[in-house]
Amino acid sequence: MSNILNWIDQGIQWYNDYIGGYLILFLLIPTGVWLMFRLRFLNIRKLGHSIKVVSGRYDVQGAQGDVNHFKALTTALSATVGTGNIVGVALAIYLGGPGAVFWLWVTGFLGMIIKYSEVTLAQKYRKFNSDGTVSGGPMYYMEYGLKDKIGKWAKVMALVFATATIFCSLGTGNMAQSNSMSDALMTSYAIPTWVSGLLITFLVLLVIVGGIKRIGDVTSALVPFMAIIYIVAAMLVLVAEAPQLPAAFALIFKSAFTGTAATGGFVGSTVIMTMIWGIRRGLFSNEAGQGSAPIAHAAARTTYPAREGIVALLEPMIDTIIICSMTALMIIVTGVWQYAGKGVGMTVEAMNIGLKIIGIDGMGGHIISLSLLLFAFSTIISWSYYGSRAVIYLIGEKAVKPFLYLYGLFVFFGAIWGIDIVWHFVDMTITFMTIPNLIALHLLFGIVIKETRHYFKEMALLPKK
Repeated sequence: MSNILNWIDQGIQWYNDYIGGYLILFLLIPTGVWLMFRLRFLNIRKLGHSIKVVSGRYDVQGAQGDVNHFKALTTALSATVGTGNIVGVALAIYLGGPGAVFWLWVTGFLGMIIKYSEVTLAQKYRKFNSDGTVSGGPMYYMEYGLKDKIGKWAKVMALVFATATIFCSLGTGNMAQSNSMSDALMTSYAIPTWVSGLLITFLVLLVIVGGIKRIGDVTSALVPFMAIIYIVAAMLVLVAEAPQLPAAFALIFKSAFTGTAATGGFVGSTVIMTMIWGIRRGLFSNEAGQGSAPIAHAAARTTYPAREGIVALLEPMIDTIIICSMTALMIIVTGVWQYAGKGVGMTVEAMNIGLKIIGIDGMGGHIISLSLLLFAFSTIISWSYYGSRAVIYLIGEKAVKPFLYLYGLFVFFGAIWGIDIVWHFVDMTITFMTIPNLIALHLLFGIVIKETRHYFKEMALLPKK
C-alpha cells in the first residue's frame, strides 16, 4: 500500500512542479491585474461600502436566497480561514523563503477583485432546487453564461470544474484540514492520530447533515471567535518583537526578488520558486480564482448580484492580508524560519518565543492548537457544502447524503495520512478548479461590467440610509 501511495505521490509532484504551478503563476496574477484595472480599482474604492453591506445596512426582506450577507461571508471565510493561515504560511516560508510572503500579499490584494467578479457571476446565474435551496457557482455560470460563446464546450468546462470541486472538497477542504488538526493534537497533547480522526469525523458529520443553514449558524459563531483569539495572540507576539519588524519587512521585500540562500533548517529558494510558493499558498489561503467561495455566496439573500460580490471582496483582505501576514511576521521576527522545520511546529515555536518575552510561557502550543482546531473544523464543514453543490450539479440531489458520508471517511483518511502526500494532492486539485474558472472570468467579464454598472446606478437612486 505504501509503495502505491509513493508512486501516486511522485506523479502528483511531477504535475505540480512542471505543469500546475506554472499555469497558476501565469494565469492568476495577470487575471487579477487585468480585472483590477478594468474595474478601476473597485476593490479599494468600494471597501467602505462592502463593510456597510455586511453589517446589514442594505438587507432586503423577502429577497430570494438561503442566508443573509453576513452568514454567506462567514461561511465562505470559514472555508478559507483554515490551515492555510497557520500551516500553509509556514510551508510557504519553509519552501520559498521570506520573499514568498510578498507574493502571498500580491495574491491576496488581487484576489479581492477576482473574488468580486466570480461571486457577482455566481449570483447572476444561480439556480433554485426543488426544496427551495440555492445552488450556484462557476459550473452554473460556465454552462449558462458561456453557452452562446463557446457552444457545447461550456457544458464540458462546467463538468470539469464540478468534478474538480468534488476532489478539491476531499483534499483542500477536508484532508488538509484534518491532517493539520491531528498533527497539532499529536504534537501538543500526544493524542494518536486515529483517535483524533474518529472524533473529528463524528463532529463534522453532526454538523454537515443539517445543510447550509446549520453550517451558516455554526460558522457565523465560530469565525469571529476564532479570528479574535488568533489575532490577539499574534498581536501580542508582534508587539513583543516590534523592534524586529522593520528588518522583517526589508527581508520580505528583498527576498521576493532575489531568492533566499539555505540556512539552518531552511531549504533555500530561487526567485521563481519564491513566487510559485507564495502564490500557491496565497491561493490555498483565500481561494480567490479557485471558484469555491462563489458557491457559498450564491446562497445569499440579495436582489443585486454585484452587491454580494462587494461583500466577497472582504475575504482575501481578512484572510490573507491580515491573518496570514500575522503568522508570517511572527515566524520571521522570531527567526524560527531558519531552524524550526516545516508545518505547524514552526508557527508554534514562533508563538512560544514571542509570548515568553511578555511573561506568558508555554502557551503557544495551546493557542495554536485551539486556533487550528477551530479554523480547520470550520473549513471542513464549509467545504462539505461546496462538494455537495457540485454533486447536485453532476448527479442530482439524491446523491448528497452518500457524498456526505464519503466526505466523513476522507476526514479520517486525512487525519492518519502523512502531511506531504496530503498537501501535494491539495496543490494538484486546486489547479483543476482554478484554470477553467479563470478562463471563464475572462470570457464573461462583460457581464461583470454590466452588473457592476447596474448596481451602482441603482444605489445612486436609492434613498440614503
